[in-house]
Amino acid sequence: MALKIGKSIIELPAPKSNKSDTVFNVLKKRETVREISDKKIPLQIISNLLWAANGVNREKGPFRIAGRTAASASNSQEIDIFAVMEEGIFLYDAFKNCLIQVAAGDLRHLSINVGQSEMITGTPLNLIYVADVDKLVHTSGFQEPGLHDPEVQKSYYFVDTGLIDGNVYLYAASIGLASWFHNCNRKELEQKLKLRSDQHVLFGQTIGYPA
Repeated sequence: MALKIGKSIIELPAPKSNKSDTVFNVLKKRETVREISDKKIPLQIISNLLWAANGVNREKGPFRIAGRTAASASNSQEIDIFAVMEEGIFLYDAFKNCLIQVAAGDLRHLSINVGQSEMITGTPLNLIYVADVDKLVHTSGFQEPGLHDPEVQKSYYFVDTGLIDGNVYLYAASIGLASWFHNCNRKELEQKLKLRSDQHVLFGQTIGYPA
């Protein structure tokens, strides 16, 4: 069943904890699974997954900024998550707990490299990680000199993306979902998302039920 979209926004249910294994057992289960079915993921699980990825877990984090489930350089929170689904591409707003549509239509083929789109045909959820360098440079956190150095910026946003994708892997493993972290069609995605020159598409991650 297609998601009901009102005014280009999908209101997500509040993240809901479920009984799961210990962290140690979930780590034992963590793996990359590339064979993913087209079975739809319930909206509650999508909400839980996005919250686990980089949701707001406390009102007061470092530097008096709301804290997130994944760390970031000087709490800049410079990684944006876009959800690519059959209905379109949506930006995850962690603070309002919703998905905001930024592109319409089935664009899931852009979630992976050119020539490999058949590998995710029909997969229900593909996450795209985008670095917003402006958030690094103008963070309200500690203004270290390296935040203005392009090479240092790269090291930060690559590490911060890895922390988010790790959270996704662990949540997926905890409830039996398959997950696969991979490259994506950066050039076309940047055009479809209408990104600024200081925003960079980095990687994709596909999530769904094992085929």
